[in-house]
Amino acid sequence: MRDTLTYIESVMKQTSLEALWDDHCVEMSAYGFDRIIYGYTNFRSGMSLGDADDFFILSNHNRAYLDKFIGEGMYFHGPMMNWSLENTGSQSWNLVSKIMSNGGLTEEQQLVYEMNKSFGLNAGYTISFPTVSSRTKGAISLAAPEHVSQDELDARWKIHGRNIELINNVVHLKMHSLPYNNPERELTERQREVLEWVGDGKTIQDIAVLIDRKPATVEKHLRLARDSMNVETTAQALLKASFMRQIYLSDS
Repeated sequence: MRDTLTYIESVMKQTSLEALWDDHCVEMSAYGFDRIIYGYTNFRSGMSLGDADDFFILSNHNRAYLDKFIGEGMYFHGPMMNWSLENTGSQSWNLVSKIMSNGGLTEEQQLVYEMNKSFGLNAGYTISFPTVSSRTKGAISLAAPEHVSQDELDARWKIHGRNIELINNVVHLKMHSLPYNNPERELTERQREVLEWVGDGKTIQDIAVLIDRKPATVEKHLRLARDSMNVETTAQALLKASFMRQIYLSDS
């Protein structure tokens, strides 16, 4: 593992989300976590995390696991997911054993627990990131290799836990300065351009002049942008595209 300051400096210099994530997987592996999954939403409402198509998810888990955990919606019933929605900071997965010993797992949570065990997810930590809005939530799940016990991992966390939590918080913040592509919510270059002009306060007539197109063409691009963002108004499309970093992209 690298010196914490050295790694943070490397994180802050990254300009590609893909490169940042690959580097972070290597760093977490050095700390003893071979499978990780990061999730973030801008569209939380109470216990609901919004449309799954709007989730921002990065993971090095195998496809079979992700198809079940994310694809089949099992994530919503994960005991550590429930913890992350109500807490900030880091938590050992020994919490699940404590809940089980008190007979506190629901039927759905028990199914998630058994599924995780079947994929060799026996020990790990979850980090829930601070938020400044009730609409946002981000967390990362760090899983140790199958042969590592939770007691072993907890002992290791006592030594490195503060550094691990710190660098994950820095990576979380850095991710939100980098653009990413969501195939379910992808704008074309023209849709992006007209939304940016709307954000700059231009009218449809203004935009038509600026891009040398008819007003009806501008309206068509805005309608398609609303469809791409799965919203009803242009203001909502502008806000959602901004949240998803689909507009005002840097040329670098």
